[in-house]
Amino acid sequence: MVQKYVAEIKPLNEAIIGTKPHGTAEFTVSDDALHIEVEMFDTPKNMQHWEHFHGFTDGKDAQPATMAQDVNHDGVVDLPETEAVSGTTMVPFDAEPHQMDIANDTYPVSDDQGHFKYVKHVPLADLKAQFKKVFGTDDLDLDKRVIYIHGVPDAVKLPDTVGGNLNEKYDKHVTLPIAVGKIKSVK
Repeated sequence: MVQKYVAEIKPLNEAIIGTKPHGTAEFTVSDDALHIEVEMFDTPKNMQHWEHFHGFTDGKDAQPATMAQDVNHDGVVDLPETEAVSGTTMVPFDAEPHQMDIANDTYPVSDDQGHFKYVKHVPLADLKAQFKKVFGTDDLDLDKRVIYIHGVPDAVKLPDTVGGNLNEKYDKHVTLPIAVGKIKSVK
């Protein structure tokens, strides 16, 4: 059985980064693989962009963050502020999504026009096994997830109140959400 999912990815934090990143994501799940295609336009140029799906482990339906999630009113929705509506970072769209190694340097790099296209064929059994190890279930529940694109250049001035993540483990420029989309099942 083949299941298809899509997401229309819309800008987030565009006022502070000066561009309006947008694009699409398509996910095709077959018996043995998850095929992922993400194409983005107008992202910050010539830099690596982390991208992941986020969600909740309790079955709650994740929603895209909006400026309403700017709870500290600094004009920026940072990664910690997305968690209330979008959940936690789950699967990276990097060189090896099935390894679920979030912090690495194998994410897509935008060109001098701010465009990138990511295409990956992921072994489904490996991804589900690692997902179960980390989150206690092997159900990816794609239609309950959102996709985030992250990353702005170090030169972008961010308020001191912007966080990288709850543990402040990652630089806020790397993790700043720049675009988000709700993943939906294609009937």
